[in-house]
Amino acid sequence: MQYVPGLDEGKAMFLYFVKAEMSTPCGLPARTVLTSYYKSSHFKYRGLDPFNNGTSPDQTIFCNDSNQSMYCQLLSGLVHRHQVLRLGAVFASAFLRAISFLERNWVNFCNDIRTGQLDPSITDSECRLSMAPLLSLPNPSLADEIKEICSQTSWKGILCQLWPKAKYIEAVVTGSMAQYIPALEYYSDGKLPLVCTMYASSECYFGVNLEPLCDPADVAFTLLPNMGYFEFIPLGENGTRLMDIDEDEEVRNDKLVDLVQVRLGCYYELVVTTFAGLYRYRIGDVLQVTGFHNEAPQFRFICRRNVVLSIDNDKTNEEDLHKSISVAKKLLEPFNALLVEYTSYADTSHLPGHYVLYWEIIHHGSSVVDLDSSTLDVDKVLQECCIAVEEELDYIYRRCRAHDKSVGPLEIRVVEPGTFEELMDYFISQGGSINQYKTPRCIKSKKALKLLDSNVKACFFSPRDPKWIP
Repeated sequence: MQYVPGLDEGKAMFLYFVKAEMSTPCGLPARTVLTSYYKSSHFKYRGLDPFNNGTSPDQTIFCNDSNQSMYCQLLSGLVHRHQVLRLGAVFASAFLRAISFLERNWVNFCNDIRTGQLDPSITDSECRLSMAPLLSLPNPSLADEIKEICSQTSWKGILCQLWPKAKYIEAVVTGSMAQYIPALEYYSDGKLPLVCTMYASSECYFGVNLEPLCDPADVAFTLLPNMGYFEFIPLGENGTRLMDIDEDEEVRNDKLVDLVQVRLGCYYELVVTTFAGLYRYRIGDVLQVTGFHNEAPQFRFICRRNVVLSIDNDKTNEEDLHKSISVAKKLLEPFNALLVEYTSYADTSHLPGHYVLYWEIIHHGSSVVDLDSSTLDVDKVLQECCIAVEEELDYIYRRCRAHDKSVGPLEIRVVEPGTFEELMDYFISQGGSINQYKTPRCIKSKKALKLLDSNVKACFFSPRDPKWIP
């Protein structure tokens, strides 16, 4: 590889998952695009490639039970721990879920390696058959190595200790996935670059990152014109027209520009016509032109258009929400606490309505924040987090809060550890894919909100209005 030499001399622990197929009302099979790829002849009968030599047996990837698949893939990665050069999953959220799974199951993994026998909880016959060669001989010394590492009080840098030859982590860390960067850096002790290589969706493969080792904040994608025909809806130099164009509105020809007409620094919504038959399909992604490679424009992913909070005249998109929370969560750092996950919704059940943020917070070392701890003045700190979020939101929101009084004080609801894993399990049970799952940054499902509220430990509100100057 051009940027990281020697990748053909070891293995990659990439965690891939499939989802069970469904049928449409007329009987046609339906499945996610990644499941289609993993089950295709291109993947199943791929030739030997030293640059793509994975630790996971194919049968563990094809397993429809995500827990059994996760168990076997992580166990495979541990068995090959001294050969692993790369770590990753499609999305950063899936990789962090794997770390959490490892925390809960490392004792079982050690027992499997020590005895040479797969845990009886793994009942999938193909998984058991494919794992048998990896566990053909007991390996007590390897089990002891893993036990010594995993039994430490703090898991800071755990990835580098378990896989000492790993050179980077590959996963999508742009957009809403940027939330997971601090956690990934914690578990790698900042020693493993976070590599985001491509920009794609189920509808089309869009582009590549020509500087894969750049800082995640600087990731930009060069669109590949042979993948489809790309057009763009201009949103202005600062994205101010983002809310002017309705998601369902038909876009006239005179509102679209071609790939060669985009301008540096400006924002656009991506529209694509594909070989598969989509015509002027609005992907829903907002991009910003950050530069050019030769004459090809390069784009930074900003946000999804359809992720917004709104009570009155305020319109908060995903990027604004992420930026405000990124500022507020720094108030937790002096107390050795870490915001690991969040979502939100606009509560209009009372007047005035208000924004609600669900936060899952842990102490470094994976113990949950003690709300009764004398070392952490929870009321004061979380209230300051509330107002810090509001201070970073836009002018219209702050006017609605401070002047119009049409929006009530922002609320943070701290949830029990593991709540967002339950949320993920819920959406997967409703037809989502573990391979493509992203925590929704704005929740609208009543059942999902009920799940979140059932795990709330404490609630905190902004103690004052945010600053607003006419």
